Amino acid sequence: MAVVYKEFPVGWLKIVSDGEEITGIDHVTGPLESDEQTEVIGVCIEQLNEYFDGGRNQFTVPINFRYSGTKFQQKVWNELWKIPYGQTISYKELAVRCGGANYSRAVANANGKNPVSIIVPCHRVIASDGTLGGYTGGLDKKSKLLTIEGLQLI
Repeated sequence: MAVVYKEFPVGWLKIVSDGEEITGIDHVTGPLESDEQTEVIGVCIEQLNEYFDGGRNQFTVPINFRYSGTKFQQKVWNELWKIPYGQTISYKELAVRCGGANYSRAVANANGKNPVSIIVPCHRVIASDGTLGGYTGGLDKKSKLLTIEGLQLI
């Protein structure tokens, strides 16, 4: 496993790889000691830079969250993949896609535990009233990510 810390327009990110796939991207307050950058982490950093520069709207770097979370959380994360760049859905709509409108709280919880932030676009899930809702990395970062994708929300 390799861990690299890199600063981006949304702050510092911790990028984790098993050597062949990205297994984690998380917002952190600052860098810690990084491992040697693997090839897949290099590709991930390149694609994230392209995304932040407005030149990439789909990630192709291999990721793996198969060994993270519960089956329900994995179902939610797989649904997140289906939200197109520059579009949002509500927590309620995501809950319906994952089993029922009453699952909104469970969906929000799973969304907050997304192990591969940004690439698996949990930032594209908003409140039913059109406001940002929550975001583990902070609402300022969620707003910045949505702005990069051409969206301006309340």
